[in-house]
Amino acid sequence: MNAIGDATFALAAVLLVWQVGALDFTTVFAQTDTLSSTMVNLIALGLLGGAVAKSAQLPLHTWLPDAMEGPTPVSALIHAATMVTAGVYLLVRAHPIFEQAVHVQHLAAVLGAITLLVAGLVALVQWDIKRVIAYSTMSQIGYMFLGAGIGAYGAAMFHLLTHAFFKALLFMAAGVVIHHLDGEQDMRKMGGLKQVLPRTRLAFLVGTLALVGIPPLAGFWSKDAILASALDLGGGLGWTLYLAGLTGTLLTGAYAFRLYYAIFREPRAESEPAHVSEAAHPGEHGEGPLSMLVPVAVLSVLSAIGGLLVIPGVWEPFYTWISQSAEPLVTPNTGEDYLTSVIAVSLGLLGWSFARQAFQTDRQLVRQAGAWRVLEHKLYFDELYEALFFRPAVAFANALRRWVEEPVVEGSIDEIGSETIQVGEGLARVQSGLLRTYALAIAFAVAVLVVVFVAVR
Repeated sequence: MNAIGDATFALAAVLLVWQVGALDFTTVFAQTDTLSSTMVNLIALGLLGGAVAKSAQLPLHTWLPDAMEGPTPVSALIHAATMVTAGVYLLVRAHPIFEQAVHVQHLAAVLGAITLLVAGLVALVQWDIKRVIAYSTMSQIGYMFLGAGIGAYGAAMFHLLTHAFFKALLFMAAGVVIHHLDGEQDMRKMGGLKQVLPRTRLAFLVGTLALVGIPPLAGFWSKDAILASALDLGGGLGWTLYLAGLTGTLLTGAYAFRLYYAIFREPRAESEPAHVSEAAHPGEHGEGPLSMLVPVAVLSVLSAIGGLLVIPGVWEPFYTWISQSAEPLVTPNTGEDYLTSVIAVSLGLLGWSFARQAFQTDRQLVRQAGAWRVLEHKLYFDELYEALFFRPAVAFANALRRWVEEPVVEGSIDEIGSETIQVGEGLARVQSGLLRTYALAIAFAVAVLVVVFVAVR
């Protein structure tokens, strides 16, 4: 998937060099107005393809959940805070190009809205603790794409910052849980860790609340700013994005607290399977060394107070930078901010209620819906890509091997080898070891040379 994004990004760079003669931001932005509509749309599409692949947005998203096989600190740094957010930075940094290609910019917002909904739904049915957080990352980056796609650049970048705090916290806290359970990542084999991991539970709760957007934690300030910007955009597109974002907050509350309760709820002996109860009383690792707990504590503090940075007067340099990162195209008023916050927080709490009720009655969210299997298979994207790309590529490679490599390449090599052997055998027969044979050969060669010299003269 990243290869596709890299290819479209490279094509956009080639078009920029062809049309502008440079790739530095100053030169490109100064000549953006001189590009034709077709050319600027092609360049914007190429850049968007690179951003979509790098930030794991639909339809180039399948690599991110599989990348969770790496160590948890790597996931916390690269897959939550740095690498996957590069696409969002590209959209904001190259905003003069996208503003000349309005339809492509709005396409980015639509892809973000679709991604945040799809990733939220898929996260509801995953059982691997790190995969749930990975799909949550996809969903939250969808919010950033939505913000950047409607021109709420400051809000998108601010959510990028706060998301780094609470998502890295969730990954690191999940790492403590996994370490405590001897590498176990299946949520069905967890539960009852509330008493044995009290500090990790508190940190996980802070990260979960920040992810859902409960005030005054970090996610509340940044995510609600994006939603209020969609409301301010108005029109059919604005209302569609606004409703999609609000629906995403409901899904976030549901899957985030489903994850929390699966890890820390107390198992009930009369209803829990045996393997869950056993996992509730694991080995004697404790909560881990200070090298694991200190980063979790620091991230907990940042997740709790990081959103306050955007308030005027709290830290003026940061507020100035975030508000002037790029001239916004939408500016929600106070009423839109307050209305959005009330609705978003209410929906997040409703999702929390769904998760709590589901675990109190030993029922899994969405399990009763007919879409369970579809979501469990991640909307069959992997199977679709295998059918569309992997299998045809394998069949084509086998055909090339059968009809080109074996008869032409390998066959020609075999022929060259056999001819070389035959020539060697012929030379071996000439090398008989008889002195008279060598003398006769020398005499014959001298005679040939004499004839040649005479003929040349």
